[in-house]
Amino acid sequence: MPIVAKLDELGKPGWIALLILAFIVYWPLGFAVLAFLFWSGRMGCWKHGGMSRWQGGADRTSGVGTWWQPSSSGNRAFDEYRADTLRRLEEEQREFKDFLGRLRMAKDKAEFDQFMAERRNRPEPGPQASA
Repeated sequence: MPIVAKLDELGKPGWIALLILAFIVYWPLGFAVLAFLFWSGRMGCWKHGGMSRWQGGADRTSGVGTWWQPSSSGNRAFDEYRADTLRRLEEEQREFKDFLGRLRMAKDKAEFDQFMAERRNRPEPGPQASA
């Protein structure tokens, strides 16, 4: 879409101008452009972690966490405790998954052994009588 690429080069002011123009020309078109802007994330404030690029944008690493690395609480003792607890929980989760794998393997083996025992114990079909 060359139009979208050109508007992306202009940034938010270009998109806002298109939105206003779309509402002036035909209001359903304006709502369509507005829906596209929110759906694509071009106008959402969540795109930059909820921070404006002019307010506190110089130091984004402090206080901003991600799902795999939580942000610092400011209390080092608590942060160490939380890190140790998360490590312990991840280890327990890994051990539990291993346990479930061994349990499934044992169940599968028992079912297979039962199948083979039944197969061995079933009577052999005798020679069929020819007519």
